[in-house]
Parts: sequence; C-alpha cells; structure tokens
Amino acid sequence: MAYDRYIAICKPLYYRTLLSSRACANMAAAAWGSGFLHAVLHTANTFSLPLCNGNTLNQFFCEIPQILKLSCSDSYLREVQVLVVTAFLFGGCFVFIALSYVQIFRAVLRIPSQQGRHKAFSTCLPHLAVVSLFMSTIMFAQLKPPSISSPSLDLVLAVLYAVVPPAVNPLIYSMRSQELKNAIWKLMGRCFS
Repeated sequence: MAYDRYIAICKPLYYRTLLSSRACANMAAAAWGSGFLHAVLHTANTFSLPLCNGNTLNQFFCEIPQILKLSCSDSYLREVQVLVVTAFLFGGCFVFIALSYVQIFRAVLRIPSQQGRHKAFSTCLPHLAVVSLFMSTIMFAQLKPPSISSPSLDLVLAVLYAVVPPAVNPLIYSMRSQELKNAIWKLMGRCFS
C-alpha cells in the first residue's frame, strides 16, 4: 500500500508503468515468499523445542513467545535467533514504508491547493494509522520485558495486532466512499427513528 500511495502521489504519470501487473506479482511473491520463509523458520524452531511445562497457552493462537514459555530447555539463543530474523524482516518493511511516506509527505506539502493536500492526506493517513497500530502493538508485544508480562496484557495485545487492523482496514478505506457514507446515515436514521 505504501508503494501504491507513493507512486499515485509522487509519480502519477508513471503509475501504470511502475505498477504493472508484473510489478504487482513480483511484490506479492516477495511478500508471500518472505512470510513463508519466516513461518518455516519459526515452525522448525518450535518443533525442535522440548516442551515440558504443559501444553496450554493463554492465547488465541500459538505465538512463538508463548510457546517458548512452555519449553523446559534454555531457549535464550532460540529467542535471539527468532528476534534477529524478525527484526530484519520487520525493519526492512518499516524502512520501506517510512521512506515511502517521507517522500509522499514531501510531495503533498508541495501541492499548492488546500483541497489537493487534503485529498492526498485523506488517502494516506488511514493506511498509515492502521500500519502504525499494527507495528507498534506487535513491537511492544514481542519486545516487552518479562516483568510486565501478564496473560491479560498478552491477550489484549494479540487482539490489537491480529484482529483490529484487518477488521478496521476495509472500514477505513470504504468510509471515503460517499455512497457508503450515505447508506450508513440512512441505516442509522432508520434504526433511531
């Protein structure tokens, strides 16, 4: 999304050329490929752990930090390995998104009309808000010190980064549609009348 917004705002005349179907397929393949390799690393790491502290996780799904808590062996080196690989992938994505938005904001601030700046910001800020929510909560969840760890905090953080962004994303993007806004106002008018 960040690259799409970057091309749409900073290089609109080259949009079709730079975001051709081949370029989109390459980006999707890179995202899926890196996600798959990351998942394989985590899965291999997890299946090689001896687990002896029960098999119940206080979580909605199996997360690596929660599984590492069940291990009866010293998992410090495994945690560091997982953290380094995750930081590399996460850091690469973060740098790419940050650089894209720096270029976008520079281009938007050069737009002479207030209406043009507002339209450009309204297409970028919802995406930036969802990405920021996702990245900040997952960073906090993975990097928080064990001294402040609690099952309820872990559950709240898991919901914030695993459930809220995918659920809110379509709503945020569709709210820019005037037809959808009108339909929601009509529906609310029927409900409250």
